[in-house]
Amino acid sequence: MSRPSTPLRARPAKGVRPTPPSDAEIHEHLFDALLDQRLAPGTRLREDELGQAFGVSRTRIRQVLIRLASEQLVTLVPNAGARVAEPTPDEAREVFEARALIEPVLLAGFVARATGADQRALHAWIVDEERARAAGERHDAIRMAGGFHLHIAQHAGNATLARVLRPLVSRTSLVLVRYGPQEIRELAHQGAGRAVCDCTEHRTILAAVKLRDAAAAGRAMVQHLARLRTQLVFDATTRAAPGLAELLGLQGAAG
Repeated sequence: MSRPSTPLRARPAKGVRPTPPSDAEIHEHLFDALLDQRLAPGTRLREDELGQAFGVSRTRIRQVLIRLASEQLVTLVPNAGARVAEPTPDEAREVFEARALIEPVLLAGFVARATGADQRALHAWIVDEERARAAGERHDAIRMAGGFHLHIAQHAGNATLARVLRPLVSRTSLVLVRYGPQEIRELAHQGAGRAVCDCTEHRTILAAVKLRDAAAAGRAMVQHLARLRTQLVFDATTRAAPGLAELLGLQGAAG
């Protein structure tokens, strides 16, 4: 079951006026790029460059960036433009603390409500992540790992907490690029290698879900997040990123 990031519309035939993506589609594409670590902390998000890449006006790009800033994924600096947020060490710790509080609650809701189809869909996220890992498709593996957590949230019966968790999952990717082990930071810039999230731990969570054991599932989730948090090293440095169109996979998509 393939779950690619939100695609930009294909280039239309010659002579056909292209239909630009909606603001929601642009937001989703940028969100996915943050989630799967194509956009590193500190990357400058130039409105003109993004507008050209997506084939829309700078005004529309600005509105999307404002929304991402409200989700603490982008930092807006007066007279300096927008950059991908750079979490501080305290913010990094807070992200994991918040997730450790929120996700067991969402898991309990998922355990209580999940149908067989919901459980099979959750299993599919794990299978897709494992396949991506085996194929060396790091960005896809990261997206599938995040998708596992978001799938639980979306089917837990608590839309408010699900909305809170969504940007936290993407902020986790920024934290891991900024403060993860040196191996992970190197791979993030090379665009290859393995993801940080552990499929084995996801399978442990799923096993508890299938047993309808919310307490065990919650403990497994907290342990999973704690392991990720212990990997953080607060001496990381950032590096210059390639062009935005290249990072977003939009070369030739507009213009």
